[in-house]
Amino acid sequence: MTKEEFLYRFKLLQHVESCHSYQHNSPLRSAAVLIALVNSSDSNQLSTNGLQVLLTKRASHLKHHPSQISFPGGKTEPTDKNLIHTALREANEEIGLSSDAVSIIGQLPNYEIISGYQVTPVVALIDTPQIYQKDANEVDEIFQVPLQYFLQPENHSSVNFYRNGHNHDVHFFHYKHYNIWGATAAMLKDLAEHIK
Repeated sequence: MTKEEFLYRFKLLQHVESCHSYQHNSPLRSAAVLIALVNSSDSNQLSTNGLQVLLTKRASHLKHHPSQISFPGGKTEPTDKNLIHTALREANEEIGLSSDAVSIIGQLPNYEIISGYQVTPVVALIDTPQIYQKDANEVDEIFQVPLQYFLQPENHSSVNFYRNGHNHDVHFFHYKHYNIWGATAAMLKDLAEHIK
């Protein structure tokens, strides 16, 4: 999918209802993640033509979601001006992404996750080639997946589980050797549904 087609679809269509139904029973802390779409259409590598989703593999020693695939992001700090600032600050800390390289497009609905956070996904574009610098204390790996992969229904799966008196769907995408699941997969599914 090209940048122009993505922008046309994202901005003109109304948000569909989220596939993520988990609700937490206690007070939630605020957090934000950056769903960064890298525009590789100007690249010399024809095989990576189109938008790529920027993802990280979290460090294995982290307390919350160790070794899971996620978007750059984290909890809101008192010095953050807003949730966009949180997402950009965290992306800079985790992978060295400069906020000057990022164009904010919009947001997806908030997600309540099992670790006690309400997470706001901030959708953005990166138009210029970047050299990422991972914080090894937080990130084991930085990689990209073609957005087109998430738009194909056959690449999505879900499993229903029971927790706190309710049934919830846990979403999955399997890309190469990566298992993308949980809130990250739900955000990707919602983004795909929004731009179909």
